Amino acid sequence: MDMIRHPAKFSDAVLEKIVPFLSDGLILDPFAGVGKLSSIAPKAIYNEIEYEWAHECPRGFAVVGDALVLPFADRTFDQAVSSCTYGNRMADHFTDHKPEKNYRRNTYTHTLGRKLHPHNSGQLQWGKAYRRFHFHAWTELRRVLKPKATFILNVSDHIRNKERQYVSQFHALTLMKLGFNQIWCGRVSTPRNGFGENRELRVEYENIFIYRLEK
Repeated sequence: MDMIRHPAKFSDAVLEKIVPFLSDGLILDPFAGVGKLSSIAPKAIYNEIEYEWAHECPRGFAVVGDALVLPFADRTFDQAVSSCTYGNRMADHFTDHKPEKNYRRNTYTHTLGRKLHPHNSGQLQWGKAYRRFHFHAWTELRRVLKPKATFILNVSDHIRNKERQYVSQFHALTLMKLGFNQIWCGRVSTPRNGFGENRELRVEYENIFIYRLEK
């Protein structure tokens, strides 16, 4: 099988920032994509819902699984590290072709080349369905983490209709409601997606949040 491109891998700048916070224990990435986290955590467990992308993760450590129903026992992992989808235009999943457009699409659907799994958040625009999905995903993640486990989350806001969408704030508040205590946060300047009609309107940084599960 040829390598399948992924449109939103961890950026090198984010991974560099994460390294000092990695656990010596068992790590889970619940939204693994093609497993780029393996460059700094080669023995983590990579959970990815799309087979083609899971196939690119390290062999022996990849699981084709649903983040809403993780295939792991309660209190299995010492740490989780992940970059969730941002609810931006990369979630577009229409298939019409408009040759008059002078940009190419860089979305989850278009890079995979088929419809996404129904439980793939890569097709969810920012809104109620996105927020509902991630509330359930983080609740399920909490189940498989040990007490005192840490969770490193990479997420970003985005611009829609020239207004900032506070996606990061939603995740921060949701995780705290679920019993995750924030112990560190930071901003990382990264190259942003250069595709799309609004490519000139980009939030200039991504966020990294670190949480500890107290119970």
